[in-house]
Amino acid sequence: MRVTHRLFLSVSSATRLNRTIPRMALHPAQDGAKLIFAPTGTPSTPSPAPVAGLAHAGQFLKAEQHGGLRRSDLDQESPINQFHAWFTAASAPGVGVAHPETCTLATAQLPSGRVSARMVYMKELDPKGFVIYSNFGTSGKARDLFGDGQGSTGNPWASLVFWWEPLERQVRVEGRAERLSREESQLYYDTRVRGSRVGAWASRQSQVLQAEGDGDDGRKQLEGWVDEAEKRFEGVEKIPVPEFWGGLRIVPERVEFWQGRQNRLHDRFVYERVRSEGADDKWSLERLSP
Repeated sequence: MRVTHRLFLSVSSATRLNRTIPRMALHPAQDGAKLIFAPTGTPSTPSPAPVAGLAHAGQFLKAEQHGGLRRSDLDQESPINQFHAWFTAASAPGVGVAHPETCTLATAQLPSGRVSARMVYMKELDPKGFVIYSNFGTSGKARDLFGDGQGSTGNPWASLVFWWEPLERQVRVEGRAERLSREESQLYYDTRVRGSRVGAWASRQSQVLQAEGDGDDGRKQLEGWVDEAEKRFEGVEKIPVPEFWGGLRIVPERVEFWQGRQNRLHDRFVYERVRSEGADDKWSLERLSP
């Protein structure tokens, strides 16, 4: 499932908002062409007193009272175990992370090297890696990862980024992507509401929709595809997972755990996979400079 956000407002809407919401900037923009300059956000923790009446970007202070993140705080054997511990903490009631499974999936098209990213939901974690579900027939991620026969050669490397702001924590995952079997994908597919299962069959993800008459911007074509899928599976409770849709596992080669600290001197620890001939893979664990 893709999570999208509207980033832009009309000029009139932006003007109205500008009258009611105070500017969140470190300094007034010196260049009139800059629409945003040094925003400070709305930090949940207090920042040092402003200098000369100017606001400063919020500080990351939650870990300061505990001395920050130390190597001894982390699982010494596996980043999967460590991620599970942090995910459990982010999922706890009252923490304030609405959807800890939300992450950014980044892929790169070859041979151009053009990078694209989108918000997705991690739906499974297992000893092998991190699993998301999506369309792998017409989507941009399918083109990037597996090629399209029209110039994109396929690049199995991908990255995930999780950001849990209330905990001031970030996790970055780099690895190779592999498709789950249709049988594995069916298990998750069956947990979705019927409308989402039908929608998976209906949507030609990322395909341009054609307008049908005045007042339509292409939505009618999508709704027509949904109607076709509804008729196809009318009276069918056990809808099969589409062959072009399913699970994707990112098998990690590198996983970084990031804890925000004061003055941007963050704690960063990275696990790197170490392969051994005839033995199970191990993981190195090192601290990185912020």
